[in-house]
Amino acid sequence: MSFNVPRNVPTFEDPRRRYEDVIWSSSGRSRFASGENGHAQGVADRLGGMFASGGDLPMYKDKPYYSSSRRRRWYKRKRVLASVLSVVLVALYWFGLFSSSDSKPGASRLWQGGFSPRPSGVVDWDERREAVRDAFKLSWSAYEEHGWGYDEYHPVSKKGRHMVEGGMGWIIVDALDTLILMNLTTELEHARTWVSKSLTYEKDHDVNTFETTIRMLGGLLAAHYLSTTFPNMAPVNAAQTGGDDLYLERAADLASRLLGAYESPSGVPYASINLKTMQGIKSHVDGGASSTAEATSLQLEMKYLAKLTGETHFWEAAENVMKVVDDNGAKDGLVPIFIYADNGHFRDKNIRLGSRGDSYYEYLIKQYLQTSKEEPIYREMWDQTVAGIKKHLITYSSPSNLTVLGERPSGLSGSLSPKMDHLVCFMPGTIALAVTGGKTLAEAMSSTEWGSQQEEDMELARQLMKTCWGMYKVTETGLAPEIAHFNMYSPPHMMEEGTLHSPDVLDPAPDAEWKQDYIIKSADRHNLQRPETVESLLYMWRITGDPMYREWGWEMFQSFIIHTAVPHNGGFTSVSDVTRIPPPSRDNMESFWLAETLKYFYLLFGPDDVLPLDQIVLNTEAHPFPQFSMGPLFKTGWERKPRDAEGNIIQNTVRSELSNEDSNSGSERVIQTAHVTKTV
Repeated sequence: MSFNVPRNVPTFEDPRRRYEDVIWSSSGRSRFASGENGHAQGVADRLGGMFASGGDLPMYKDKPYYSSSRRRRWYKRKRVLASVLSVVLVALYWFGLFSSSDSKPGASRLWQGGFSPRPSGVVDWDERREAVRDAFKLSWSAYEEHGWGYDEYHPVSKKGRHMVEGGMGWIIVDALDTLILMNLTTELEHARTWVSKSLTYEKDHDVNTFETTIRMLGGLLAAHYLSTTFPNMAPVNAAQTGGDDLYLERAADLASRLLGAYESPSGVPYASINLKTMQGIKSHVDGGASSTAEATSLQLEMKYLAKLTGETHFWEAAENVMKVVDDNGAKDGLVPIFIYADNGHFRDKNIRLGSRGDSYYEYLIKQYLQTSKEEPIYREMWDQTVAGIKKHLITYSSPSNLTVLGERPSGLSGSLSPKMDHLVCFMPGTIALAVTGGKTLAEAMSSTEWGSQQEEDMELARQLMKTCWGMYKVTETGLAPEIAHFNMYSPPHMMEEGTLHSPDVLDPAPDAEWKQDYIIKSADRHNLQRPETVESLLYMWRITGDPMYREWGWEMFQSFIIHTAVPHNGGFTSVSDVTRIPPPSRDNMESFWLAETLKYFYLLFGPDDVLPLDQIVLNTEAHPFPQFSMGPLFKTGWERKPRDAEGNIIQNTVRSELSNEDSNSGSERVIQTAHVTKTV
């Protein structure tokens, strides 16, 4: 397996590298002296004017947000005048009033040629990728200067906060592989030094099992993969910063602690884990149930670690969760969003592909691809799921017939809710990935496996992508809300009744008819810098080769720069209301802004042979792992229960032989067989 590294990657001996910065303290202080941030200022100058204001954010990325009234209103803040003036200047530039042939050298790569709606000839995608790199560098340098070592960074107030005493390196570890991909050697050395000297998971505190797995374990494993497989990407002196196996050693330690969460009666992991005692902890809400998505989005990480270490118990613990979930026999592959760790049964009937449901579906097809298609059980589950989505969840908006992936809050027999979380926008790209296996569409269409089913799935991916793009285009800022609702036909027109045609192009006019289809409720207007739409744009661009998806991504990126940048080199923040200009800020930079959103933009604007989709899998936090063969040590350790023609589990019960333990107690066990038998 191979792919090309970015151009201009230096060797370790390159004298131009700022190697003098390698000896940083690990005390948690920034490498910037007080008031000296020339490097950050230079990046900010290239990116243009920065502006925004304050608020709060949830700790975990799928939790709902509840607004706080503690902060002053945006219009009362002293910097609002500067913000408004910045908006005016950007608008003037947007319409080309500042363009000239004698622009100053070193002007912003982002602003140059990027914000003009007029045709500009051949697009320089390398320059656009460098603009993303600049945005990352500005975000990172602000964090280094004002929040180094903290798990949370608040860019407006310029301070950090730990989630647990002493911190977990939440932002640092989550961004390691982005630093490597962007060839930010100096910044990576600083991060490695912190990981080597300050990172410990001996924390007497409960943490979320899922978030810790996808961000921390996933981040360490991806950093190990990139740094060992492609050593010329951001090369560092490993001997001085923890050794070659630094990331893998930290990953193995963390995963060993996380295994305690799986020690429930059913094997479904508890929602939280105390990393010191290694005791799993039930959710404090939702009746103690675990999120289905959280319990079933740990497998890529645990399986890859098992492959690296040869420790099969990581594999077996994660794999068993899939069996327990599937043994519930969910109708048409659509699972409720909560499951009890105590007994492995679903709680309630709520079905959605947004929060608490999303990555269950994502990891079905990615598990199949991770092990080089050697586990067809996950392909079978994915195919059943896609058929179920088309049957029960795909409907159309009114009056423009946009494709909507709705929800069934009361189960499949209940009514359809025309609601789409931004989180659902992972789905267009994931469908396209499943159709082609990561190959280009042209390659996939030349295969003997190509047929009408694949055509239909690709068209569904295209239409859902358009709907997600519309979530951005419908707002004043060009940023998507956290949730969108849709006007819907009554009764809903389902995909099974026939597909409906929507506009080929979403008219940008303020009064365009398609905008009537979207409903943005006041509680849903915030934007958390989420990655799902640009994630799907990356897949759609790589697979179809249609430059439209790249252009959509560039428009999105510009909107983030214009509306979420913080004055005085603070970085970027989430915002409270995408329907207002300027949007009030929330004073928080999520770790996935660095780990996912900017990484996806960088890959979207870069060459296709960096992280080729048919050779790697990206976990749900955008951390890349290689595809691999299972070899003699690993196997699929479970089978699905037999289903009838409608997909229902065939229930056959037999009395088992008395076990030794049962014999001693005089009791009998009744088990569910995994195979159909003629006699019972």
